[in-house]
Amino acid sequence: MKAYVLPYAIALALFLALDFLWIGVIARGLYFSRLGEMLLDSPRWGVAVAFYVLYVGGLVYFALAGGMNSGDWSRAALNGALFGFFTYLTYNSTNLSVMKGYDPLVAIVDTAWGTFMGAAVTTVTLWLLSLLGRGSPA
Repeated sequence: MKAYVLPYAIALALFLALDFLWIGVIARGLYFSRLGEMLLDSPRWGVAVAFYVLYVGGLVYFALAGGMNSGDWSRAALNGALFGFFTYLTYNSTNLSVMKGYDPLVAIVDTAWGTFMGAAVTTVTLWLLSLLGRGSPA
């Protein structure tokens, strides 16, 4: 368990930085223009923190750990992409199926973003661990 503290911390920092850049700058206009009235004036920070803490834990467990154990970057990237794809697809397809006004373009873009994030965070985390000489948890 202790061997996963550093990988988790790196992955969490990367995920937060990229997601805040995405939500706060790059895709901010898309979300506001397409979701409008559905958005809160201010995020529910407790829910957001819980999501980030738990999601990155899942990303480390289901995607990064296999790459760490094998040293296989492509495996980590693929597992990260698949984890991101299926989790973000679950969220977005559920919203599309039960919410009025949830935009299909947002669902597609957000699912693509989750796929990219999963691959990018696991790959960069594995790369940084290798630079630190910590590629394997053993």
